[in-house]
Amino acid sequence: MANTEKSSLRKGFERARDVHPVGITGKESPTDVIERMFPAYVGRQERTAFELMRRSSQSDVCTFLTMSGAMTPAGLHQSCIIPLIERGLIDCITTTGANLYHDAHRVIGHRIREIDPNGGDLTYRLARIIRIYDLGFREETLLETDKLFSALLLSPDYQRKMTTTELHWLLGRDIAQLEDALGIKSPSLIATAYRYGVPIFVGAVQDGSIFLNIVKLKRLYGSDFKLEIDVNDDVFEMGAMQHHCFGTLGKKMAIWILGGGVPKNYTLQGEPLLDQILGVPTHGFDFDVQFCVDPVDNGALSSCPAGEGHTWGKVSAESVQYGSMYVHCDVTAVFPWLTYALLSDPRVHKKPRRLYDAREQAVATLQREIDKRRKKLLETVAFDLPKGPSKSSKSSKKSSSKKKAAKKRSR
Repeated sequence: MANTEKSSLRKGFERARDVHPVGITGKESPTDVIERMFPAYVGRQERTAFELMRRSSQSDVCTFLTMSGAMTPAGLHQSCIIPLIERGLIDCITTTGANLYHDAHRVIGHRIREIDPNGGDLTYRLARIIRIYDLGFREETLLETDKLFSALLLSPDYQRKMTTTELHWLLGRDIAQLEDALGIKSPSLIATAYRYGVPIFVGAVQDGSIFLNIVKLKRLYGSDFKLEIDVNDDVFEMGAMQHHCFGTLGKKMAIWILGGGVPKNYTLQGEPLLDQILGVPTHGFDFDVQFCVDPVDNGALSSCPAGEGHTWGKVSAESVQYGSMYVHCDVTAVFPWLTYALLSDPRVHKKPRRLYDAREQAVATLQREIDKRRKKLLETVAFDLPKGPSKSSKSSKKSSSKKKAAKKRSR
């Protein structure tokens, strides 16, 4: 190979960043450590994720956070999510019903303790200790939390059909009042979201203990208990929130994915809903940062990277090229460190956007967009289904079969 050709092929390589960290002294800022001491492997993924989170936080970007797994028992909401909300860096949350349910244990005075994951599950069961890997709490914690949610759900304000954001806004309001009355210093996630106008979606609301208590109340009170979750309006509202951000507000959007599961897909499917199903033009999320331990080659949604999501219209092309990072890690091992580095920068601070306050406007705006496209959308509900055999042909076939059977018997 000629030297000129080799030099030409090496241009990109020669421009690449040099790997030459200096010794850590203990005097560096968190940002300095991440930017200079994380040059390779998962460390570099972590560095890139931090840079994207900082870019989206310093700009006026609408940030959607998804959170799966048992993160509130682990206290991740108290160490990271609540401080990020208070700094105006999270605008919308999708999580699991379990995270909101377990968050309430501490509100009513119960503790979650560190335990030995190899301590013997048969023994734990005899002691009525519930285990979540290396965390444990008493069984009565669940029973008393059930009582709390049952009492709240019986209130008059809940006796109607509503979306999960409305349900969690009401629960957040009531739990915030309870926290104030009890003088609780460390607030819950649901109460904090209420105070800062952050909507909380739960994509599989029936897969959690709050809903299990709704089931109980329906069986106890029958038609007198009128709370229902409108899943149709709930999905529409997620699309409306995203349309409000990029359409009405004209902002870029970021998604920070902690884990994977239903919260990830429920948030990302807003773009296919808008573009492919409702015919409302969109372009997907502009920043896509995910922290997950799953391999990317097993076909699971939890592990699909931004590029794969782009093929579904969930993530923009620009995000795939310049604004995405999949960090292969346990969320609890990395996210607190990145949150610390992010919040150590005093420039990273935004006024809370209070997306919940705009939800009715967002839904109405998206409905108008659909009304404009009604004629074209009606074309998408027709399909030339194959027709089965007519009744006359069926009866002639039966007659023919009977004749053949009669001939066989006569032989």
